[in-house]
Amino acid sequence: MAGITFTEGSGLQDSVFGKIQAPIKRFIEKRGEEFEKASLLPHLFLMDTSKNAVDAIVTMTAMDGFEPVGENGEYPRTSFQEGFKKFLEYETWKQSFSVSKEAIEDGKLMDLKKQPTAFTTAYYRGREIFGIQAYASAVAQKKEFSHKDKTFDIRSADKETVFSTKHPAKVDEKLKQSNCFSDAFSLDALTRAEVAMHHFKGDNGELLAVAPDTILIPDDPDLMTAVLAAIGADKEPTTGNNAFNFQYGRWRVIISSYLKELLPKSDTAPWILMDSGYNKTYGGALWTDRVKLEVRSEVAHNDANEWLGRARFSATFNDWRFACVGGVTGGTQLKSA
Repeated sequence: MAGITFTEGSGLQDSVFGKIQAPIKRFIEKRGEEFEKASLLPHLFLMDTSKNAVDAIVTMTAMDGFEPVGENGEYPRTSFQEGFKKFLEYETWKQSFSVSKEAIEDGKLMDLKKQPTAFTTAYYRGREIFGIQAYASAVAQKKEFSHKDKTFDIRSADKETVFSTKHPAKVDEKLKQSNCFSDAFSLDALTRAEVAMHHFKGDNGELLAVAPDTILIPDDPDLMTAVLAAIGADKEPTTGNNAFNFQYGRWRVIISSYLKELLPKSDTAPWILMDSGYNKTYGGALWTDRVKLEVRSEVAHNDANEWLGRARFSATFNDWRFACVGGVTGGTQLKSA
């Protein structure tokens, strides 16, 4: 399994714990594979790895377009430049469990499955909650959030909250853009938000051809009904002539129970549009693994078999243009009253 590496202390195979090393390893791997298949993180973040202690994330403004120069014309000099910059530092994450020598002597085989399963669940569920908490905090228009007494910076590279009504441009200083909207979800609001994203501009004021293809929503029954009613049929049942619904079949819908639980109670029905292609190309939401899960097995001073897990990773936001949010207080109105 690519996500976990195992090491084993010397002499373990010759000890009373030798016969449990392989079964426990299989339990950890199997549970990890189940979580990786069901994880939402690859759909929400650009997943990457790093070998650095700290990474600088730098954007570049768009290059000027090609110009007509005629026969034997000179090559124009482009004027693209460095955009906003932010830094990503990797946090260390640890957990452990132990199997007592007495449990092996007394044949308590249930502990051989229960504890490794709980250990792996804690790691992968913790990753999932951490990633969704970043999104929930962004929806709440926070610049940082706390997780297990640690604080994580989730500002976009322009130092604004990810979802903001006043994103600045690095070059065109007069340009202020919004990807934060107050409209509750509807077919009309979906269309208007999509068009708004089509018109997101880069730091030079150039159109970027952002094309959202993903809808992320909390596990809210009314919102789920509204979203699936808007995009789930090829006809528009509310019109007298049963007109064609052009939004049908165009969206991937991601529904998150964690997002529902982590959102502020005042914002229970926000909806997020994302361009997955733009995110993968330009790094809007970033998840970086510095050290993937390392599991070490050793005999402790109290004669127990200790299983120690360690990883280093972090997540943040960079280029805000990959997404917009609707249904939040204080956002721009997509359609004026």
